[in-house]
Formats: sequence, C-alpha cells, structure tokens
Amino acid sequence: MSRRKLDVARDAAKALAELPAKHFKPVVVKTLALTAEPFPHDSRPLHGHEGLLRIDSGECRIVYCVDDELVRIFVIGKRNDDEVYRLLDRKT
Repeated sequence: MSRRKLDVARDAAKALAELPAKHFKPVVVKTLALTAEPFPHDSRPLHGHEGLLRIDSGECRIVYCVDDELVRIFVIGKRNDDEVYRLLDRKT
C-alpha cells in the first residue's frame, strides 16, 4: 500500500495553525492518516459537493478530496456550526 501525498490549502493550513493545542494534535494525526487510508470508516461524502469527503476529529471537521496520488485538504473548521460550509462555498 503506497502513501499519497498531502496538499493542504492555505486557508486550511491557517485554520490548523490557529487551533487550540487541545484540538491541534488530533486533527494533524487524522489528517496525516488520510495519506495511508484516504477512505476511513468514518468518512462521508459531502452532499452538494461532488467528489469531496468529510471527516470529523473531535470538534473539528476536515473537508478533503482524493486523487490517484494526492489527498487535498480544502477546509478545516468547527464541526458544530456552518463555518466549514461557508468557507467551502467561497472556494467553489
């Protein structure tokens, strides 16, 4: 099994850097794990956005897509509000 490369959008990297320490490590671990297993059991397709998936890590939601050799992280944000979807709508 080969690992995919990881591409993190600038806004997602900024959001990651601004996370409190309590949330930072679990989100980074979950994000890096996507390079080995891009379709974990708890990932779900993102309705209304063809080809995008979402995965949760604690209070955070990670929105990403998978290509043959690349996992692209589009948005990282709070899971319990619509922030993630507003950010995503601005990008698409």
